[in-house]
Amino acid sequence: MKNIRRNSLKIARLTRDAKRCFLLLLFALMTIIYASAQDKQEQKLHVVIIGAHPDDADYKVGGTAYKWVQMGYDVLMVSLTNGDAGHQTIKARELAKIRREEARKSGEVIGIRYITLDNHDGQLMPTYENRLQVIKIIREQKADIVVFHRPYDYHPDHRYTGVLVLDAAYMVTVPKILPSVPFLEKNPVFLFMSDEFTHPEPFKADVCIDIDDVIEKKMDMLHQHKSQMYEWLPFNTGTLNQVPVSDTDRRVWLGKTVKDESSSATPYRDKLIELYGNEKGTKIKYCEAFQDSGYGTRLTKENMSYYFPFLIPEKQ
Repeated sequence: MKNIRRNSLKIARLTRDAKRCFLLLLFALMTIIYASAQDKQEQKLHVVIIGAHPDDADYKVGGTAYKWVQMGYDVLMVSLTNGDAGHQTIKARELAKIRREEARKSGEVIGIRYITLDNHDGQLMPTYENRLQVIKIIREQKADIVVFHRPYDYHPDHRYTGVLVLDAAYMVTVPKILPSVPFLEKNPVFLFMSDEFTHPEPFKADVCIDIDDVIEKKMDMLHQHKSQMYEWLPFNTGTLNQVPVSDTDRRVWLGKTVKDESSSATPYRDKLIELYGNEKGTKIKYCEAFQDSGYGTRLTKENMSYYFPFLIPEKQ
């Protein structure tokens, strides 16, 4: 009987020891998993793409945004105005709601947030209050990259978006400016979207991204902006009579009319060959180009693959 009791105590002790070892191993495993998750979180880039109107961000950066998303990075698209002036018949208040929803749906296409602020279309000004809006967005996103309009453009909202972001670029690191939102310890890379304007100086591509493999996804994003792609812009350019009636036919028409306009690689052929090599660079049909603004962290040959990890040159 004593032997049975003694053996039972030994078994119980062994069971307790086994449980203790199991719990210690489980704790160690959870610690490793948590540390790994933290490392991945720290390695994940945070991107803010700031346009003046709903559809500006996806029109110029939609393909590259999707490539960042495919890498697991956090991408936010922003329209600084609500787009309430961009239509020939719809009233401003109703149009603002429509365009906000269109932007949201565009973001859904690639699985990102797309937010629209309440500044009126055509009335954006580079005020201190608007600058604080931009600082807040960049800080809350913990941005590593900010993409935006150059301050040279046909539309005043585009120009002042460029001014606002440039004015915010240094201030995102200053603790006493907007102290309610934690400041950034590292200044993001600030990159200009491409444009065709030459005065006072032309756009200069520092990096071009091949988007041949995602061009249809970009068109799917733009397809969500129905009030723009199929109503206002054709009306404004005198081509409204060319727009098909059905949704399916419109999507086909959009691809035929907008792909080259928004994404043609032809103007950036030399840079594409430099980055991707001659064989591939000469074949790329669609791309998106960006220029280092000179503000914040500079884009260099050494860090370009960090910010654009999908930029893989062809082996020579």
